[in-house]
Amino acid sequence: MKYNLKNISIYLFLIGSLYSCGITKYIPEDERLYTGATLKIETDTLIKNESGLKADLETVLRPEPNSKFLGMHLGLYYYYKNQKEKPGFINRWFYKQFGQDPVYQSDVETYAVEDLLLNRLENRGFFYSSASSVVEEKEKEASVQYTVKVPKPYRMTSYQLDSFPVSMKETMKQIITKSPFKENMRFDLNNMKKERNRIDKELKKKGYYNFNNNFLIFEADTNRYDNRKFDLFLKLKNEVPKKGLIPYKVSKINIYPNYEVSDSTIIEPVVYNDKDYIQKEEFFKPKYLDPFIVLKKGQYYNPEDSRNTARRLSTIGSYKYVNIQYKEVDTASIDDLGYLEANIFLSPLNKRALRAELQVVTKSNNFAGPALELTLSNRNLFGGGEIFNISTKVGYEKQVGGDSSAGNSSLELGLTNELIFPRVLFPFKIDNNFFKYSIPKTKTSLSFDYLNRTDLYALLSGTALFGYIWDANRFVTHELNPISINYTELFKTTPEFEEILDNDPFLRQSFEQQFIAGLTYSFTYNEMVDTRKKHQFYLNFTFDIAGNLISLFGKDQGAEQPKTVFGFEYAQYAKADIDLHYHFNFAKEQVIAARIFGGYGKAYGNSSVVPFVKQYYSGGPYSVRAFNIRSLGPGTYNPETDGVDSDYFDKTGNIRLEANLEYRFPIVSFLKGALFVDAGNIWNSIENPIYNGKDKFTSDFINELGMGAGVGLRVDIQSFVIRFDFATPFHNPSLPKGERYKFEPDGTVLNFAIGYPF
Repeated sequence: MKYNLKNISIYLFLIGSLYSCGITKYIPEDERLYTGATLKIETDTLIKNESGLKADLETVLRPEPNSKFLGMHLGLYYYYKNQKEKPGFINRWFYKQFGQDPVYQSDVETYAVEDLLLNRLENRGFFYSSASSVVEEKEKEASVQYTVKVPKPYRMTSYQLDSFPVSMKETMKQIITKSPFKENMRFDLNNMKKERNRIDKELKKKGYYNFNNNFLIFEADTNRYDNRKFDLFLKLKNEVPKKGLIPYKVSKINIYPNYEVSDSTIIEPVVYNDKDYIQKEEFFKPKYLDPFIVLKKGQYYNPEDSRNTARRLSTIGSYKYVNIQYKEVDTASIDDLGYLEANIFLSPLNKRALRAELQVVTKSNNFAGPALELTLSNRNLFGGGEIFNISTKVGYEKQVGGDSSAGNSSLELGLTNELIFPRVLFPFKIDNNFFKYSIPKTKTSLSFDYLNRTDLYALLSGTALFGYIWDANRFVTHELNPISINYTELFKTTPEFEEILDNDPFLRQSFEQQFIAGLTYSFTYNEMVDTRKKHQFYLNFTFDIAGNLISLFGKDQGAEQPKTVFGFEYAQYAKADIDLHYHFNFAKEQVIAARIFGGYGKAYGNSSVVPFVKQYYSGGPYSVRAFNIRSLGPGTYNPETDGVDSDYFDKTGNIRLEANLEYRFPIVSFLKGALFVDAGNIWNSIENPIYNGKDKFTSDFINELGMGAGVGLRVDIQSFVIRFDFATPFHNPSLPKGERYKFEPDGTVLNFAIGYPF
């Protein structure tokens, strides 16, 4: 059945009319429903950023009228339905979720709103303004129009200090020279509040431990001018306590690396780098803990040093609480200087921990099964905050539904050893002061994995990593692995899989490159950590290069044969990815989320194809959700018409492009919803003969994107998200041109995953 926009508009109008009629009859005889207010600004002069001033004034228009959805007062409708003697379960539930108490004309106090408008205008420098209002009444509705007459604002001629003690005056002069206040600036009370907070923050950085922004007061003098000008004076209030007007220095630093509240034993401190380390026994070695503490004896108090120290100590991973307290020291020092004793209390986590995780894995390629992972951790292995994790994993998956082709079940065994040092391990000493925000961690790991794909192959792999990870600031993270080694051995294959390899030389070559040694680097910029931002961006760039250094030691195997190292063929390639996310938080728990991903890998030198484990795939719960994982592409290839059964191997390529758009909204309590559309595919830069050229990337790639749309349900409990996404393809690149745009409800895919897709 087809509907046009005209029909839809008529239906919506009729529905809105029915709801409106239903609400009108419930409005009391002596009342009118308040539908809102408008504001008009009248002025004889040009107002800079008048739209901003109007938006600011509109925030005081009270009360807020009842909200509408598609022109209907649904919240109000369910309020009235709930007032019935027997409203019924459904009406009670809707009222609890969406109901709103009615706002009537009698609830509006226009004189109070007028006073608020005048107060807001005076706070912005528009003195001697006037405000008026007119109520517009209909049979059952009423609205208000407010009008404000705004004269020329008062503007600043000078900004100067007044009545500060001699000991503070020079410091204050330096601070106000960096003030954002400029000549001819409009009088603005909010800006003055911000200036007081700025000065307080700057004084705190200079040691004024007991200073308070409430000690400051602004006075505006208009007596010298006739044309709406004023001089601004910054003064101290009367009777400010003397200790609030002197700077403080840190005279002593005490660190408790293994603090317990119940501990009252007097312990002799160990002095290291002018700091007293107080612990019964050496829980954390002072020489390793000291670089995380930026406080220094003899320096002026600075709250930023305290915050930096607390943040750096929290990143070690050995402590659950970091508490820094200051104590004023009674001393016979000169009147213009005070002293503080800094106490750093560190409460450690349990040194050893065992975590067991039982998973039920469901993948969008119809594989499902249980997995058990055990992790044993030591959070302070050598007394320097080193974290050692040893993990074992056992997982079994079986393909449910579909046919019973080879490879429809798999067994995975894994062992991972990880040792993390909260400092830089490097042949040469690196000054920790170079890293202002956080000290890099050195990560080492060694892992082994066994994968048995029934009736196809068994794969044994080992990985060794050595690298560094550090936060440059709150939003930026770097990860550099100068040593990244991966060895993969396809040590058991079935005749069925050998036939696949014989028919696909590219796939065979990608498995033959067993030895991968190189460098990886990742840059991440993440604004998602700031949940208050309306516009949030996330950027991840990853670079992976392998084979260049070990190629110096490569051994020739004859003409046109790959070189080997230690008897293994080694891979040589470069690969780069960029992943960009954007979130627009336009209402409470309502988000427009977008993502763009692009990746390219190039084999060269000793390799003619990127190794299989490093190739891209598309489809699945974190990709194009209307297609099963690893089932999309490459290019326009179709296994059903092009002669190869795709169930035997995963589809991969060395180029990947994807884009996603999603609208997220609340439903009820912890249940959230989503509407989304995805597009993407993979390609090869050098065509694989088995795909008959349909896998090669061309300028027509836009018409070769797999596209799908769907709806999602998410159970979001304190940021732990269980996600169900139902997606249906509407553009399938494997179909002939002219037939690709086709909505296929029968092809709907259920994606089950943990966490949001992007």
